Amino acid sequence: MGPSAPHEPLLMPTATASTASSGDEEDIARGRVVVCPVDALPSDEKRQAKFSMRTFFRYAGPGWLMSLAYLDPGNLEADLQSGVYTGFQLSWVMLLAHAVGLLLQCLSARLGFVTGKSLAQHCREGYGPRTGTILWILTEIAIIGSDIQEVLGSAVAFRLLFGIPLWMGCVITAADTFTFLAAQYLHGTRVLEGFVVSVIMIMCACFFANLDIVKPEPISVALGFIPSVASYAVVQMVGVVGAVIMPHNIYLHSALISSTRRIDRRNPRALEQANVYFSLDAAVALVVSFFINTAIMTSFAQGFFSPHCATNPSGTLGCNTAAIEPAGECALEDCNCVNSMGQQGFCTAIGLSNGGSALASLVGSSEFAATLFAIGVLAAGQASTMTGSLAGQYVMEGFLGLHIPLWLRLLVTRSIALVPALVVAVWQSTAAGESAASLSAVNDWLNILQSIQLPFALLPLLHFVGDAKVMGHDWVIGSRLKSVCWACALALIVINAYLLHSQLANLKAGPFMFALGVAAFGGYLVLMGTAVRSELKAFLRCIWSP
Repeated sequence: MGPSAPHEPLLMPTATASTASSGDEEDIARGRVVVCPVDALPSDEKRQAKFSMRTFFRYAGPGWLMSLAYLDPGNLEADLQSGVYTGFQLSWVMLLAHAVGLLLQCLSARLGFVTGKSLAQHCREGYGPRTGTILWILTEIAIIGSDIQEVLGSAVAFRLLFGIPLWMGCVITAADTFTFLAAQYLHGTRVLEGFVVSVIMIMCACFFANLDIVKPEPISVALGFIPSVASYAVVQMVGVVGAVIMPHNIYLHSALISSTRRIDRRNPRALEQANVYFSLDAAVALVVSFFINTAIMTSFAQGFFSPHCATNPSGTLGCNTAAIEPAGECALEDCNCVNSMGQQGFCTAIGLSNGGSALASLVGSSEFAATLFAIGVLAAGQASTMTGSLAGQYVMEGFLGLHIPLWLRLLVTRSIALVPALVVAVWQSTAAGESAASLSAVNDWLNILQSIQLPFALLPLLHFVGDAKVMGHDWVIGSRLKSVCWACALALIVINAYLLHSQLANLKAGPFMFALGVAAFGGYLVLMGTAVRSELKAFLRCIWSP
């Protein structure tokens, strides 16, 4: 017997003609909501319905919108720096992060189509006002941090392509998102999803063309998938995890499915089919995302990694063949270096702001490579700003139970994100911020912020998909999958603890700062515990029961 629908209180009206509300009918007519049909059973009812590309196309879309968070400028910077500062050795981390990300996105999608509600809505209803408010604030901080990365990334691309000041690029990026999101409102969800797929294909073309120009060694690429991490690569590893698996994206996926797709959730076969097609949609999108991220990482690993620069006492650096003199951040006695291609350069910081010129120098002053890189970064920044805005709207509506017009939500978040982005842009234009290290440092800490915030999306997700009262007995996750998910959560918490310790050590923190850091981490653990109180109580009963 197929899986049954969850408990009745969680059921929402289905998209049938008899039950759809007038608002639903208007959204469907305008293309803002897509009705997902159920494939007909074959004549032999013991056989499962065959895969239908036409039906899959009706389900496909949320996965591609979600995947843009895996391709935003913060990810591109993390990919670039992973290659420059650690070589190929974090390729396995990239693969593992995408695999874990796919698992979490499938669980988020399941929560959305089984219950008809987003993760933010469940947090509002399942936790008390205090915990729910704290989770909302933390999620908003993560969204604003991601928004800063997207604005800065697009501004850098505008400067590389058109030579305009960084601050002007920030203003343009903050304004042009309204145009893209207006297309969704006026022409429907499918238009926005089609635009996003087109942008991702542009990114594929740009970054794979650069990969072909650099031509990394296949053996070196393959060795990167053997797990190993040098001590100087730990912070970069955490940054990769934080850049790839973003907390607001877990909230976004469940909201996209529950709000843009209509499924007859009283029909067990409809739920089974939705589980297959939504999971496949996410898998295809994240496979493409993985290859794009890996292409960037391997391109820069081949041309700019140097063990000599990576062990710089003041922080890891790359071997930049475009540099005409050592950068101020190089604390080595000898800042000369040789990359894996035998080219000479100097140890410098390399990031989005100078990655294009570094590539151009690497392949013989080819402006074509630099232009491709800039176009790819611009595509990533412009597209990811749209999904970030959508995530902000869904999170605010879900946690607060308020319907906020998208233009108003966008105006608020853009205004908040624009101020720190402009500060960084102005600083970058001064003598103190001329090097790529300034933007890179901001991006690194924002990626680490995402990693620290991730448990506050991950733990509520695991709490609700593991609750039979929410999911129904047939759609609650099994014990094996639950164990894997909780192991991932525990690993992330341990990584964050190590990160806090290493950063305090690098800052040469005194006893007061160290105690403050320990207290902050203790509060971090307590706050996470409030999100999974029932699981902790069950675990303690299991330990203490005779």
